[in-house]
Formats: sequence, C-alpha cells, structure tokens
Amino acid sequence: MAFRFTIAKKIGTGFGVLLFFLVIVFYTTYTTLNASIDINDKITDVNSPSVSSLEELKLLTVRSKMLIFNWVYIQSQSDHPDKQKLTRLIDRKYPYLIKKVEKLSVNWDKADQDRIKVVFEKLAELFEMHKEIIMLLPDWDSYDDSQNKFMATYYIGDDGDVYIKTSEILFELDDLISNQKFHTGNATEVMQSSFSDLKWLTRWLGIALVIFGVLVAFYTTRSIVRPVHKLKMILLSLSKGVFPKKSIKAKSDEIGEMTNALNRVISGLDSTKEFAIAVGAGRFDTEYEPLSEEDSLGKTLIKMRDDLAENERVLEQKVIERTAEVVEKQKEVELQNEKISELYEEVTDSIKYAKGLQEAILPPTEFVEKSMPDSFILYKPKDIVSGDFYWVEEKNDKVYFAAVDCTGHGVPGAFMSIVGYNALNEALRTNDDPGSILDGLNRGISKTLHNNAMGSTTKDGMDLALCCYDKKTKELQYAGAYNPLYLIRDGEVNQLKADKFAIGGYFDDPSKKYTNHVIQLQEEDYIYIFSDGYADQFGGPKGKKFMYKRFRDHLLTLKGREMNDQKLYLDNTLEDWKGPLEQIDDILVIGIHVS
Repeated sequence: MAFRFTIAKKIGTGFGVLLFFLVIVFYTTYTTLNASIDINDKITDVNSPSVSSLEELKLLTVRSKMLIFNWVYIQSQSDHPDKQKLTRLIDRKYPYLIKKVEKLSVNWDKADQDRIKVVFEKLAELFEMHKEIIMLLPDWDSYDDSQNKFMATYYIGDDGDVYIKTSEILFELDDLISNQKFHTGNATEVMQSSFSDLKWLTRWLGIALVIFGVLVAFYTTRSIVRPVHKLKMILLSLSKGVFPKKSIKAKSDEIGEMTNALNRVISGLDSTKEFAIAVGAGRFDTEYEPLSEEDSLGKTLIKMRDDLAENERVLEQKVIERTAEVVEKQKEVELQNEKISELYEEVTDSIKYAKGLQEAILPPTEFVEKSMPDSFILYKPKDIVSGDFYWVEEKNDKVYFAAVDCTGHGVPGAFMSIVGYNALNEALRTNDDPGSILDGLNRGISKTLHNNAMGSTTKDGMDLALCCYDKKTKELQYAGAYNPLYLIRDGEVNQLKADKFAIGGYFDDPSKKYTNHVIQLQEEDYIYIFSDGYADQFGGPKGKKFMYKRFRDHLLTLKGREMNDQKLYLDNTLEDWKGPLEQIDDILVIGIHVS
C-alpha cells in the first residue's frame, strides 16, 4: 500500500516538533527556577540573617563599651538607667544574641565557624572584665575609693584590657560581616547568571518556536485550511440554493475524498433540481433516473411526481366544490356579524342609560360642596357603570357621608349600588348613629337579597365606611364594614379599624352588631375614607399592588394642600403607578379637612 501523508500525519508532525521545543523550554525553566529558589532560600534564611545578627552583635559590643565608660566616669547610684541598661545587656541581650548567631553559624564555612568561636570567647572575657569593673564601683560611695576608681579607670583606658579586647572583637566582627556579605553577593551573582542564561535560551527558543509555528501555519493553510475553505464556501452556496459552475479538483488525502463525494452530490442535486422544476411546471411526464438502487430520494421523487399528477386531478374537482361552499358560508358570516353589531349597540346603549340612572342617585355637586365645603371626592369607575358609590345626607344639623364598595363592578356592581343606596336612605330614617345605621342597612340588604332564597349561601353585599360629622361640636362618629377610617393629626396616621363582616353577609346571625366609634376632631385634622380599589391597583416597575402602607405615606405628604389639589395629586399618583396596566377595580376616596 502506497504511503499517504494524511491530514492526521501532517498535523501530528507539526505539533510534535512544537511540543519538543516546549518541553526543552519547560525543563530548562524548571531547573533554573529550582536552583534559583535554593540560592534565594539560602540568602533569605542564612546569609542575610547572618549579616544582620553579626551587625547586631557588633552594635551590642559598641554599646557595652559606651555604657561601661559611663559607669566609670559618671558617679551615680546603682539604679542609674545606664547601669541598668548595661546589666540587662550582659544578662539578657548578650546570651540571646549568642544563641541566635550560633544557630546561624552552623551553615557557614569552617573558617568562619572557627572565627566566631574565638569572638564568643573574647566576648566572654570582655564581659567578665565588665563585671569586675561593676564590682569595683557598685554604688555612689565606691567612687570615693581612689584605689577602686584607679583600677576601674585603668581597665577602660587606651591601653586597658577592656579597650584592647573590644577593639579585637570589633575587628573580628567586621571581617566576619564582610565575609557573609561576600557570600551573599556571590550567591546573588550566580542566581542572576542562571536567569541570564535562561533569558538567552528562552529568547532564542521563542524565536525558533515563532518561525517554526509560522511555517507550520503556512503549510497547514495551504494543505488543509484552504481546501476546507473552498468546501465550506460551496456548502454555504448550496445552503442558499446556489450550485457551483464547475467541479473542484481533488487531492489524494481525506479532503480529496470529501471533494469527490461533494462533486457527486452536486451533480445529483443539479439533476434533481431540473426534475423538480419540470414537475413543478406541471410536466408530469418528465423522466428521471435515480443515482443508484439505494437512492431513496430519487425513488421518492418519482413517486411524488405520480402522486402529484393524481392529486392535481382530484384537487381541481375539490376546488370547484369548495368554492361554492365558501361563497355560501361567507354570506352567512356577514349576516351574523350584522346581528352581533346590532346587539352590541343595544347592550352598550342600555349600559350608558344605566350609567345615567346610577349617576342620578349620587348626591349633586352643589349639595356636597354645601354640606362638606372643605373636601374632595375622587371617583373613578372601572367600567361605564360602577360598583362603588358615595353617599351624602344631612339630618339633625349633622352631615352623614359614606364610601361604599358593592360586590363586583360593572353592571352587577351597579345593580348592587342602587339596592345599597335605597337601603342606606331607609336605614338613616330610623337610626341616628353610624353603628345603628349599618345594622339597619345590613337587615335591609339581607332581606332584599335573601328573603326568597332559603338556605342561600350567596356573598352579595357591600363594604363601606360611614361617618356622622357635627360641624358645630366637631364630633365625628364612625362605623365600618371592612373599610377603615384614616385620621391624620400631628404628622401621624391614626386608623379606626372597621368590623370584619360585610353588609348583607351575616343576615342569619342577628347578634352581630357594628361598632360605633366616637372621636373629637381638632382643627387641621384630615379625615379619609375609601374603597379598596386605590390600594389594590397593580403597577409600578414590578407590576405589584400599590398597597395601603404606600397609600398612607402619600396621604401624610398632603398636609397643607388645598383639598382639590389633594384630589389631583392622588389621581395623578395612581395614574403614574398604573402606567399601561388596566384599572382592576372601581376607585373611591373621600377626604375632609377640619378647619
């Protein structure tokens, strides 16, 4: 079998050479870094600490010389600070430093180890001399002994033992420090040299890798990428339905085999296209030869041609029949649309008429302004007619007003509002305080809705807040079914809670009575009653409910505004909150300012 330099062999050879160079770079870098780490550890753990400790020992020797001189020449007590410093130096600092240097000297060369031992011996002798001087001049009175003073002065003189011994020790320490610095410098030079060698090797190997990589890329592009790109462009053209004008030359590798296969596919698709054009034009007698016995597509196309010929004949007959049916159905649909349009107009007209009837039960604007001059009513029905309504009446020089929310909204709510309005007027005739009025209202609504429905469990009814206000005494009475009352005074919201049972919802339990709350109002108080539509409206950036807490917070900001401005503010706030969302319920808010 003839040798073929396949794509796999081409790629494997190129990447094998690149990998060889990378292994050399990695191994050299790893070896150099390990050696540098060892050198750096020695500098960090031995050389630098040795230099530092020897210099510290030298400084200790110099300080001891200064302190012993002060001991001799400055007459003082035994507790003098300089004398205490010298004592601590001999007893504490010197032994600690000796141990530290001994531990480091284990890693020195033999000559330096011997020299430091000599330094230790001389230091021991030096501090023995210091101790003798300390014994000669232990306190203030000892300085008056001329013999002791003479002996101590002799020790530290230019020819004295202390002076000579100290000079010898300092000389030895200077020499040792120079040696350790020399060792540190040599280690640093070795490390820098290894890094320079690594830098040189990395640079040249990097250049070699770049050159070889360019060659590999160039060869791969010519032998692999460029043919693959040609195949890709042909396939992209085929995906758009565009056939190439000529065949592609194939090589002897895997890409060449793919090219030959693609040339055969293109030839077959071209003949299939011509056959499909002929069949699509209705030439069902066009001949077509499959590419092989296994050509399922070709066989399917022949069957499709025969089926289409038969289907065309059948469809022509069905089109004639269905056209007649569609014409007949279209006439029926047009007739039904006309009837639906008429019914819609009738229903809409009826609801608009019902709106007029409902608005007729609402108190006139002139009556509201006269009874509650410093007030506002925000009333926004969801539909044409509303399940919410407001009620204002006067009796015995008192103003009665209520915000009522009937079950449902739209037409059902509107019917309930008329029933509630009549029942509320009837309850006012026989009762005076709001609690009793609600009890009477409940009986009236229950009787109206349920007197002919034994065992009925319907929940039709209403929630409301009802107030009775004496403008002379500024006394306010309140009773509520689910709907509370907000009193704003001194920058705070005080809530009078409603009873948790709706009007018309407990007709079978006459023992339940509504609570009548009595409060004494003050000037600059604000009273608000409302239905649940405002707080339940969805909106805002996350499409959530407005909620009662946000409603109370906005009411606190209204202090000092005219009541009509308050109404506009609440309306605009709700519209901004609602945004493009639909209003979900009827909205009613009544506000009164006590002045």
